[in-house]
Amino acid sequence: MPPRRYTILVADRTSGVVRRVTISARPAAVVACVVVSLPVLIGIGAAWKAKADVSALYASQQALESENANYRAATATLADQIEALQSTVTDLGDNATLDPALARAIENLPALVKARAMGGPLSAADSSRTQNNYAKTLSALASPDDTFGLLRTLLEGLETRLDVVRGNVEKRNALAAATPSIWPSHGWLSSRMGLRTDPVSGDRAFHPGLDIAGERGQPVYATADGLVTTRGYQGAYGNLLVLDHGFGLVTKYGHLSSYLVKQGDGVKRGQVIGRVGNTGRATGYHLHYEVLANGRLINPLQLLTQQKPRDR
Repeated sequence: MPPRRYTILVADRTSGVVRRVTISARPAAVVACVVVSLPVLIGIGAAWKAKADVSALYASQQALESENANYRAATATLADQIEALQSTVTDLGDNATLDPALARAIENLPALVKARAMGGPLSAADSSRTQNNYAKTLSALASPDDTFGLLRTLLEGLETRLDVVRGNVEKRNALAAATPSIWPSHGWLSSRMGLRTDPVSGDRAFHPGLDIAGERGQPVYATADGLVTTRGYQGAYGNLLVLDHGFGLVTKYGHLSSYLVKQGDGVKRGQVIGRVGNTGRATGYHLHYEVLANGRLINPLQLLTQQKPRDR
């Protein structure tokens, strides 16, 4: 069966011209279907694109939320580290100041004793070089994650260095507490350390410490924090107390009339530990006082910070 054909007449009323257009039914139907379907197809495509865009936005939102959560966690960690640094700096400020006289006494200690309390912080050149390297790295960073990572590394490094400095300050303060820096008794200085005429034999002999004369029963003070390691009668020393202050520092207190501490007791600077006497090889009431650093005698006068007793 031949396809149907249709003729469309177009007439111009003014001129009376009539134009004829003949079309087949099938192509016309196809064109009509295309015209009708095109908006539908465009709408479906737009809906699919919108759905894809929404999915992409949702994924992006999820990624941003995860990233923000990571940043919040990193920020909280940084805040904790900064708070720890502030606490460390405060502690250092509170603990770093020493009495000038006591600081001078520490300076007069033997180098080996001071070395036990001194750390090895970075030099100024090393510190400056490290900071410059950090600054160059920071300027080259492209992402916030890298920045947070470097900041954490910087803060952890600073925390470590401040912990080292705080440890050094604590050691120095411990050394200050252990430095025999006060006079062990009140009275007058009857004999200094060094060569002298022995008051018993009359011969020239080395005197290993100080003799501080006074009245019987006057208090004898611990010259620094320490531990009582010896309490008893020992020959020429008579009744003797020996204190170990740590860092290789030891003090001896001889000729005592009585003890006020026991062996093994911990004592503090200024604590009364005994009474002046004349036990042992003594010609009168006085305290014999010695200071040793790493087993070697040192002159107590170079460490004492109080006004000294008057010479006899």
